[in-house]
Amino acid sequence: MSYRVLTLQEHFEANGPKRILACDGGGLRGILSLGFLGRIESLLSERHGGSDDFRLAHYFDLIAGTSTGAIIAAALAKGMKVLEVVDHYMTIGRQVFKSHWFRKGVVRARYDEDKLIEQLKVVLGEDTRLGDSSIQTGVLIMTKRLDTGSPWPLGNNPKGKYFRAPEGATWISNGDYPLWQVVRASTAAPSFFDPQTITISEAPGREPVEGSFVDGGVSPFNNPSLQALMYATLEGFQVQWPTGVGALKLVSVGTGSADPSRAPARLAAAGALKALMSLMDDCASLVETLMQWMSSTRTARSIDRELGDLSNDLVAAEPLLAYDRYDLSLTRDEIDPLKPGLSDRAIASLSAMDEPDNLELLKELGELAAEALIRPEDFERQFDLKP
Repeated sequence: MSYRVLTLQEHFEANGPKRILACDGGGLRGILSLGFLGRIESLLSERHGGSDDFRLAHYFDLIAGTSTGAIIAAALAKGMKVLEVVDHYMTIGRQVFKSHWFRKGVVRARYDEDKLIEQLKVVLGEDTRLGDSSIQTGVLIMTKRLDTGSPWPLGNNPKGKYFRAPEGATWISNGDYPLWQVVRASTAAPSFFDPQTITISEAPGREPVEGSFVDGGVSPFNNPSLQALMYATLEGFQVQWPTGVGALKLVSVGTGSADPSRAPARLAAAGALKALMSLMDDCASLVETLMQWMSSTRTARSIDRELGDLSNDLVAAEPLLAYDRYDLSLTRDEIDPLKPGLSDRAIASLSAMDEPDNLELLKELGELAAEALIRPEDFERQFDLKP
């Protein structure tokens, strides 16, 4: 190799430029983000000698994910190549998202979590913990604890306050949580899957304290970019990487922006769920706006016709980081230049988060969009890995 592979400890140390990858939630539309990630892996591998052994876990010091992005983030952090993740993702999509006539998705979860748990154990390892040495780089999984109403970002920073429990403590350290449970918690989308229970503390003679967790997308961080930035830089998280365009790089990958004119699939009668989905979209838009506002970026988009792309509105005297965002709007305007001729029905169906029949088309669109949007110069030379 033309670079040195870092240890987990070295990935977390604040020595030299640091790199973050953030993977959005979005159900089975996550296969689209793997198209972007395949292009990124290919470009970075070529930049670093072209070895088949190159992994995104070598380049990125922290990989953050929410919901379906949590599956991708955890798999990449364990050192999988993107093609391996694609294979697992296809299996999960086709085996887990099978409709049943007796599951309506409003009073009862639409899908049975048993198949999802089975597949997560296969991909991530049944006995792998969040603090396991098989995780090659920093990982951050965004969850939401429903019984306390609080977002829970769960990471593997060895210096984290709750990563290791002191001797005699009754609470269970984050590092001892099974990785598959943490990821399963992040994917427990309301109406799609039942909440995931994680044991929080145990003491002799007492009932265990268990937390009920749901999809991290129900927090403000379905796009985990802002949470990842806070995790990497705020003192309380004990990572404390320096900021600046030459010191910190964040790459954000979307799962395809749903067509806002289309109601969520099969939820037309569920007003509360429609409102929740709308709120999640609002939070995602706010995160994108804030990230673009604080950074130097080559991929600035127009926020709206009033704000423009914020190019003259930098929030600080100097940008906090270098930032690039890759996504595709699932509308005819953006899809036609990539793959012309799709029917209105086919395009409308792409916004669904639980349609296995869309997997191949979404994968193709992700690859086409990646070729059009991602350029080698997006990855500044100062962030290259060192020999």
